[in-house]
Amino acid sequence: MAISAADVKKLRDQTGAGMMDCKVALEEANGNFEDATTILRKKGLASAAKKAGRATSEGLIGYRLSGDASTGTLVEVNCESDFVARTEDFQQLIKDVLDAIDKAGSAATPEWLKDPAGPVQQRVAATIGKLGENMAVPRFARFTGQGFVGQYIHLGGKIGVQIEFGGVTPAVAARDEFKTLVKELAMQVAAASPAYVSRTSVPAEALEKERAIYRAQMENSGKPANVIDKIVEGKLGSYYSQVVLPDQPSIRDPKMTVAQVLSAANKELGAPVSVTRFVRLKVGEGAQ
Repeated sequence: MAISAADVKKLRDQTGAGMMDCKVALEEANGNFEDATTILRKKGLASAAKKAGRATSEGLIGYRLSGDASTGTLVEVNCESDFVARTEDFQQLIKDVLDAIDKAGSAATPEWLKDPAGPVQQRVAATIGKLGENMAVPRFARFTGQGFVGQYIHLGGKIGVQIEFGGVTPAVAARDEFKTLVKELAMQVAAASPAYVSRTSVPAEALEKERAIYRAQMENSGKPANVIDKIVEGKLGSYYSQVVLPDQPSIRDPKMTVAQVLSAANKELGAPVSVTRFVRLKVGEGAQ
């Protein structure tokens, strides 16, 4: 049967596949759009499988924040080259992945993300088929309904930070001082890469590993065990200042800790604002 140019364009708009691929698929499917889409998907998945072993260390961090700042999403979308990362097709892929996460809501899990039959992997496969590079969506972070969410995107989309605050009323959220605090702490996470939101959230095994290292360093010191224990606990303070956000020196004023910056901001705001969680995504760290 004759396939019109309008039909080819319609299928291309729906699938993102090339014009000739769409024409061939429609001819093979006798003009049936659903069957033609299935044919293109199969070809896209075959194309994706052939490229699956190629490194995906480039890409961008996609981001989306609701108008009331109650829901925020970051997603890492990888490709092989920075050139492809800047194309309109790749930008559209990021938008579509964010749409899929929004639509899935609480059902959006790491398993859902990696499901070959799921919306994200199907969409990635179609873009691989169109652009000819391997791509991956290794991880995302979605905060919703538990506090005020702030975001910061660094290095043109190579690093994304999402940080959630508790104790924020609409009046506090509207204050310039609070907006400054959100940006400052998000930049802190981007620059200093803390791992934990508080000392109590550091896993016990991580602390024991550090203690074992410090004890080994003191092994031949000749000091009594109780003295060594005190020294070891003192050394943990240095560890906390590296990995725990409130214990880190502020990037704005290294003479202050982040906890002190937050305390000063709380006095200015007249509100008990706290950081409840954060995430930092850097392109390539989660690449497959």
